[in-house]
Amino acid sequence: MSMKNPKSLVGAVAAGCLAALVCGCAKPLETGASVKRMPAGQQFAGFLKDYSKLKPNAEFENTLSYVNKDEQKNVHQYIAVIVDPPVVYLATDADPKNLPDRGRAALADYFREEITHAVHDAFPVVNEPGPLVLRLRTALIGVDVGSNAGQSKGDDLERAINIGKVGVEMELVDSVTGEQIAAAVDRQNLGDGASIGSANFSRDEKYRAAVQALDGWAARLRAFLDSAHELSAEESAEADQSYHPYGEESAPAARPSK
Repeated sequence: MSMKNPKSLVGAVAAGCLAALVCGCAKPLETGASVKRMPAGQQFAGFLKDYSKLKPNAEFENTLSYVNKDEQKNVHQYIAVIVDPPVVYLATDADPKNLPDRGRAALADYFREEITHAVHDAFPVVNEPGPLVLRLRTALIGVDVGSNAGQSKGDDLERAINIGKVGVEMELVDSVTGEQIAAAVDRQNLGDGASIGSANFSRDEKYRAAVQALDGWAARLRAFLDSAHELSAEESAEADQSYHPYGEESAPAARPSK
């Protein structure tokens, strides 16, 4: 999905300037993901600030989404993003005490790295809130825990983490006001049969399916971001009307013939 349009050129220049300001100030990814549980009998996790505006997205299968179309409060106006640590929501019948802490950290940290990589060339990733800075909030919902595998050795987990029925809830909010700018609930089943049984699962071929699923959700998040960043037909027409090649407006008017 292309993001190349006249209006985005201004944002690109501004983003470049901001990137120069924050270069060298980025902090390591923090391992601060929390764990919650899906509420019984509910369609959503309760993670998003607002679900009432979500509608089926024709471009993304099994996805509900919302994008703020207000000219002053849409994605086009922002030039940087903060990527929060993902929140893990266990399946309703899963016991949080059985979730291996090392496994939870590995799952959340890997997904944060992937979504950071997915969005960084659209928006510079920064650490502090401010004007024109978005905050990206994500949650992995429906994570399950396998049976006790006994004594764990090395990087192996005492219980495998099952992501076979996992979905993703995400939203972009204004980092200062907290207002929701865009949101999506992605229930596309990418992790069928995938599990995580090692704290270093991303380096173990045995858990390749889990890596592919997490990479896939990150790629879909970026595709949604691109679609939210695209100008509507009306906005594109307005941008075309306001665009003039260099010198077109500055050329002196022809003198009337005598």
